[in-house]
Amino acid sequence: MGVLDELRNQRRAAGSASGSAADGQQPALLLIPDISGFTRFIEESGNPQAPFLVADLLEILIEANILDLEVNEIQGDAVLFYRLGPPPTAEELVRQCRRIYLDFQNYLRLVERDTGSALAASLHELALTLKIVVHYGRVSVARIREHTKLMGRDVIVVHRLLKNNVAGAEYILLSEGYTSTQPAPELARAFSWTRLLPGATYYEHIGETPYHYAHLSPLRLLLAASSAAEQEARPGCALKVRRVLPVPAPYALRVISNFRLRPRWMQGATAVHYDVSKAGRLGTSYKADVFSGQIDFQTVQCLEDEDGRITYVEKISHFRLFPNALLFYCLEAVDLDSCLLTLELRYGHVASTHRLIRFGQLRRLHRFLGGSVQQLARLVGERG
Repeated sequence: MGVLDELRNQRRAAGSASGSAADGQQPALLLIPDISGFTRFIEESGNPQAPFLVADLLEILIEANILDLEVNEIQGDAVLFYRLGPPPTAEELVRQCRRIYLDFQNYLRLVERDTGSALAASLHELALTLKIVVHYGRVSVARIREHTKLMGRDVIVVHRLLKNNVAGAEYILLSEGYTSTQPAPELARAFSWTRLLPGATYYEHIGETPYHYAHLSPLRLLLAASSAAEQEARPGCALKVRRVLPVPAPYALRVISNFRLRPRWMQGATAVHYDVSKAGRLGTSYKADVFSGQIDFQTVQCLEDEDGRITYVEKISHFRLFPNALLFYCLEAVDLDSCLLTLELRYGHVASTHRLIRFGQLRRLHRFLGGSVQQLARLVGERG
């Protein structure tokens, strides 16, 4: 046996499950959420924050995973997920697709609320939305160093299905490979909130490829209803605390943006983990050990307007009860030696159906923000 034959055998063994066929292929669900309008938004917005926003949106798609999907690759404006084994039920799949779409749109709404932001203005003018392509077939799985590579005809099919004859830019497309695994009554029931329509597209080397699709637009009614309910309980889906700090605004910003100092003033924080070589850059991520858990943060932007008002923004990840949250630190000069800090947490929705749980968590989070600002004022007073 030659070296190449041995390497092939090792890769085949690493990528094959016990139930795989003799050809080394395994049944797999392939799912691609694709951001529509991505290229136009990057090119025409002219905003330096646009690539960071798209990166955040791709992260939102990954965080919305509730089907134990694996990320195979990120392709600019899309994520290729896969899951080996039997297909999920139509109900499970629709729940996953709805979660992806709603989390995506909720995050866009958070950004759009900043009416003074040029990025928000670009979003209004150059709308971003989402399409989701689903296929079920067979794949070969190979390990190439630390990477997993999916190969086979069905991987080509799911990518080709991104280009199709469906009108509009926000929809779920289900290949015949997936719909053939589901009883028709269950498919109809899972899509009772919209219309599941037949379609087909001809692809070179593949041929006529039938599928079914459903527009996601009806879910915008849920977004509007959720927003109205949240605003009635807590206007603007935001928590806000204010406090005067006994230092100038630029000094306060240096303390707030210094990751190393975060445990000195964030309530319950005991340690912070980050790449020292990247500290101070926009887009830098760090983890804070808070109480008995951990919160992931990422710096998003830092702006100063013509009046000297400073806005520093961080994104909060893996915060399950408040998904897609942003933390705004707004600093305004009071006089030469002090500034007013407004700390505002903006969130898309509270991820609980129980009213008492939502109310209790909002109160708890408000106390957390208030206690943190109080400790920050004490810290800068000592250092000032």
